[in-house]
Amino acid sequence: MGRAFEFRKERKFKRWAGMAKTFTRIGREIALAVKSGGPNPEYNSRLRVAIQNAKSANMPKSNVESAIKKASGKEAENFQEVLYEGKGPSGIAVLVETATDNPTRTVANVRMYFDRCGGALGTSGSVTFLFVHKGVFKAKAEGHDWDMLELELIDAGLEEIRREEDEVVLYADFKDFGTLQKALEDRGIETTSTALEYLPTTTKKLDDTEIEQVIKLIDRLEEDDDVLNVYHTMDMSE
Repeated sequence: MGRAFEFRKERKFKRWAGMAKTFTRIGREIALAVKSGGPNPEYNSRLRVAIQNAKSANMPKSNVESAIKKASGKEAENFQEVLYEGKGPSGIAVLVETATDNPTRTVANVRMYFDRCGGALGTSGSVTFLFVHKGVFKAKAEGHDWDMLELELIDAGLEEIRREEDEVVLYADFKDFGTLQKALEDRGIETTSTALEYLPTTTKKLDDTEIEQVIKLIDRLEEDDDVLNVYHTMDMSE
């Protein structure tokens, strides 16, 4: 099948393999959501997403409630969202989404990972033009008439539906994220994951040796607690 196929499959499990790190990341997502929209998930779509992601990762309800309470208090940690851009091995564009209470530490670490893996950290705007910001929703395929739903959800911002094994993946522009999320909730459609993602508009095909080098960089980045997500332009289709 090739290394890219294996890497894609590994990603479905690796992000959730280290439970402590997963809970740390989700805790930061909750903190950012509360900071931007308040502690009530009924009025904060971003917080609803974080809570759903916590549920998907089997994060205890008490942990979620504690994270919301902590983020709402006077002694809440001041996390910032910082997006880093760079070029990895073989010229692959890489975006690194972080939540940090110490940008000086985080940028030093991210630069080190790029340098040690044959890449280079870039400046703001150096590679973001190679990506589009989309809302991505995943739901179980069974139990719904997706052909009918597709027609209904277009008015809520739905751009595309794709089938992947036993799931469907729904895409919307990031500005329509909240609208589509509410439309799914109103129809009782429970998502298995919900996120705002940077999707590449163009990709580059690599051989297995080159893929290994890019994977090494992605692994290093994802092991850092400040890193929430890593996006790249490596061709993953096989």
